[in-house]
Amino acid sequence: MTTNDRSRRAWLMRSLVLGAALAAGEGAEAPAAPRAAPSADLPDFTDPAENLRHIVRMQGDLQERDTPWWFTGVMFAVRGDNETPRPLMRFEGMEIYWFEHVPEGYILGGNTVTFFRDFETQEFLQELRNPWTGKVDVVKPAVQGGNLGFHYGEDGIWPVRLSGEPLGNPEKKPLRLQWHAQGEHVWLQHQTVYPLGMPPMHGQRQTLFTRRAELMDRRITALPASFSSTVFMAWPKWMEMRDQPGHVIWHASGVKLRSVADLPAEYRARAEREYPERLTARPIKNRA
Repeated sequence: MTTNDRSRRAWLMRSLVLGAALAAGEGAEAPAAPRAAPSADLPDFTDPAENLRHIVRMQGDLQERDTPWWFTGVMFAVRGDNETPRPLMRFEGMEIYWFEHVPEGYILGGNTVTFFRDFETQEFLQELRNPWTGKVDVVKPAVQGGNLGFHYGEDGIWPVRLSGEPLGNPEKKPLRLQWHAQGEHVWLQHQTVYPLGMPPMHGQRQTLFTRRAELMDRRITALPASFSSTVFMAWPKWMEMRDQPGHVIWHASGVKLRSVADLPAEYRARAEREYPERLTARPIKNRA
């Protein structure tokens, strides 16, 4: 495997944004021509600067500090073209983000720690009998983070190293995102954009939700928000089915937290015991 191949695979795992994607490779959706704002009492979403400000507030915080998300969901599996998706297991996890200020926007870095649970009993899974191979597989947590992240700017969002070096050649264009509003509810839909050369069967679509009154209060740097996301991926490596047809579908939903202290007690205890270094996304260079 070449260095580029390893980087792409690592980036794919980092972009498994079940929080907000979080953690996440967010793709900007630019309309063919600027559109009017949905309402006079909403920001002008034809303005790239407004899009940038509000996606950072939705996903994280305009201030440089940790922003954790907690999520739960179900992983479905599809073995072949004629098979109905079946629930394979549940999962519970945390993504934690840090938006670092840079001259042309922000660099987003973060960590993800996801534990799997039995679909019926909801107990943490250590082993899973594979319904297709019959083998008992050791279930490994999905843990991501490192030196890869995303550049957020008025000219788009693209994957980078945390140093700011782009992964590939970014397509720069004015940042316009897909916002919707109805009554007191405002939501943002977006889709992950992957670098060239990624393995097949991967994709993500996510929706983040907040309330109109809070969105319009420009004093709030980190909006209270929730999300729902669907991710398509190949079989987990620990299932040893990479040469088999089929794929898995993650469906997740969750909420932004004020701090890791708000994580559910059982999850937090395990995360602190097994992955304490993942409970902050503060850049290493900024740590005391």
